[in-house]
Amino acid sequence: MRERATPLFLERRSYRQRRLMDAARLLPLLGVLLWLIPLLWPQRDPAGEVAAVSTSSAILYIFGVWVLLALIALFVSLMLDSKAETADDGNV
Repeated sequence: MRERATPLFLERRSYRQRRLMDAARLLPLLGVLLWLIPLLWPQRDPAGEVAAVSTSSAILYIFGVWVLLALIALFVSLMLDSKAETADDGNV
């Protein structure tokens, strides 16, 4: 016999919840990639030679990325509905 086909489309709410969970899982990877960018910053001194990146600009960038990641994590956590997770656990 043929097995019952699963529905092709998910409910809009559960689909958004899953995408938000995926975004929360990828947030640390995004943070690592953004924190590695100062390693790629070439700067030239007045003589035209490549100089090192100034520590102050790199630290400001890293803390800026840290604040941005914290705000994104706050937004994602607020958008995730904790009631949906507890409702699934209660039906077991």
